[in-house]
Amino acid sequence: MSILQVSPQLLTQICRHAEQAYPDECCGLLMGRLDTADHKILVEVLPTENAWDEETAKTFESLETSEKPLTTTERRYTIASEVLLNAQKQGRECQLSIIGIYHSHPNHAAIPSEFDRVCAWLGYSYIIVSVQQGKATDIQNWCLDQQHQFQPEAMIFSPDCSRLG
Repeated sequence: MSILQVSPQLLTQICRHAEQAYPDECCGLLMGRLDTADHKILVEVLPTENAWDEETAKTFESLETSEKPLTTTERRYTIASEVLLNAQKQGRECQLSIIGIYHSHPNHAAIPSEFDRVCAWLGYSYIIVSVQQGKATDIQNWCLDQQHQFQPEAMIFSPDCSRLG
């Protein structure tokens, strides 16, 4: 079972971003280190713009799981590829890697959607924040198993992960 070590301050930062983006989905990158194969340490949160638009929706149309393709940022998110590349480059300079992604579910549970599952990458942590009427009410962490199904990923709390060696 994998574990994500995180500080309460970073979770607060994620929740604030989710509340500010409401009623749209927020998204961002989880930067950190792999301590062991199944233990990740979250060091920094990088809020990103939700780049979902009609063009993106067309790109992902074949993956849509609903009857009607969703084209709004209220129900979908994406992070621009250039943002991912820049984060990887900047992370290398600080000995950090992208260890996951976070996003919010406005007026829905902090449970991954089928679309979230289909688009997810093995090895990443996926923090989801449920935002009900503009207030973050629940936060859950998930990862994919070898069968490409989401499983809960444990979070352990430390005072300030950014200072860990």
